[in-house]
Amino acid sequence: MTVKEVFQEITPSDFFYRNRDIAGFTNPARALYSTVRELIENSLDACELSMIPPEIYVRISNKMDAQENFYEIRIEDNGPGVPPEVIPSAFGQILFGSKYKLRQTRGTFGLGGKMALLYGQITTNGKTLVISSTGGNEIYEYQLMIDIKNNKPIILEKKVYPNKRKWHGTILEFTTEADYPRAASKIIEYLKQTAIVVPYANITFIDPKGKLYKFIRVTNKMPKPPEEAKLHPHGVDVETLRRLIETTKTKTLYDFIKTHFQRVGDATANNFLKFAGIDLKKNPKQLSQEDIVKLVNALKNFEEFLPPDASCLSPIGEELLKIGIKKELNPEFVTVYQRKPSAYSGFPFIVEVGIAYGGGIPKTGKIELYRFANKIPLLFDEASDVSWKVINNLIDWHRYKIPQDAPIAIFVHICSTKVPYKTVGKEFIADRPEVEREILNAVREVARRLSLYLSKKRSIERERKRYGVFSKYLPKIALFATKLSEKKKEPEIKYLLKKAIKIEEEFWGSEEEERKSSGES
Repeated sequence: MTVKEVFQEITPSDFFYRNRDIAGFTNPARALYSTVRELIENSLDACELSMIPPEIYVRISNKMDAQENFYEIRIEDNGPGVPPEVIPSAFGQILFGSKYKLRQTRGTFGLGGKMALLYGQITTNGKTLVISSTGGNEIYEYQLMIDIKNNKPIILEKKVYPNKRKWHGTILEFTTEADYPRAASKIIEYLKQTAIVVPYANITFIDPKGKLYKFIRVTNKMPKPPEEAKLHPHGVDVETLRRLIETTKTKTLYDFIKTHFQRVGDATANNFLKFAGIDLKKNPKQLSQEDIVKLVNALKNFEEFLPPDASCLSPIGEELLKIGIKKELNPEFVTVYQRKPSAYSGFPFIVEVGIAYGGGIPKTGKIELYRFANKIPLLFDEASDVSWKVINNLIDWHRYKIPQDAPIAIFVHICSTKVPYKTVGKEFIADRPEVEREILNAVREVARRLSLYLSKKRSIERERKRYGVFSKYLPKIALFATKLSEKKKEPEIKYLLKKAIKIEEEFWGSEEEERKSSGES
């Protein structure tokens, strides 16, 4: 008996409905963590693009009159809001969004937030409440569901309210299947680490038992928002070039190269087209398939292109990262180092590394590693990450005279228009040689600074002991010497003690200077 093969087309929403594990929605615990993470990241991205210090409120509560493992999720932000005509598609259509540009964002695919809503719908058959305003005269409220088969929003209800207070922002509320007891530790850790890299945000979280977690803003200073970037020639493939040719308004290859690629001027465009062996006056739309392949190979192999422009990136910055580390961990010592921009495969990236010692850092016998990518805390699969490899396999910590059991935390942040994640789950970064080298050099620099601090601290402790011996025994020696010599007046020891105090003050002063230069208050 033969079986007839049936061919059919499925929509993106149907695909992710069938393959939700791809986006991190593998089980109720992991799904809840992914839901909280994706929704908070969307809110942070929206606020940062508009330079609004974020105010984010998240509440997870047991759904009344429902199954025990059904939870209601509510998230509110003070972002720029969503235009009313876009709201249905923005929250009810998979692979519809604002993140499909060459720009640094937390989200890579514009998928995670809607996957959270899709997962909630397929596990509880619940609808999504969306309330949003751009700050105009009206607030819009929608009740939505996703038509999974056709990948379209279903508008169940729409209301419009007057916006007397000119409120702007977005509120989402929906029901999902979850396992909060198992997800709780990861959610709290995610919030703590997020608070480190966004010290300019207020984040409030209320758990199902009503426990309040509040992460307070300590600065209003924010990093500059990321800008959209042109493509770099080394990051182009045949399909990308074909799409550019279809949409270009330029009439010659000379203008085409200068218009659509970053950091390409007159001389570079001339030299490149000579290298490629293609007439610079040729119309791009007249290129054959063979010409396109030839042009792509030339773009990848021409070595005179300038490195990618990193001005489109939005790193945390040494000052803000230092503030965040102090706020959450209150270490004895902290220093942060930002590397100069670098690039891999035509994509710019910046590495920022911090190291903290003592204070609120637990003494676990191993280095605590905090990993971030585009300001996202990475909590899973640590041993697969390039940062773990650098810290545990490539750095010789004995060289820096740092004790193995010292309470140390290392913070590694990578920002890029395209972070080299190994998987769709965005939990660990591939060990590309360029990225590995930048992390290694940055860790070496902060380790050197910590080594200097610890060396100075050991010297100070020796001098303290020395001064303690002087102050304890010099008066007794002076008294004994007076009695032994049968003199009435004891010898003057203030000069000797003063000298010891002076040495002590010199060390304390140099330590204070070291703390200031390393960012300690």
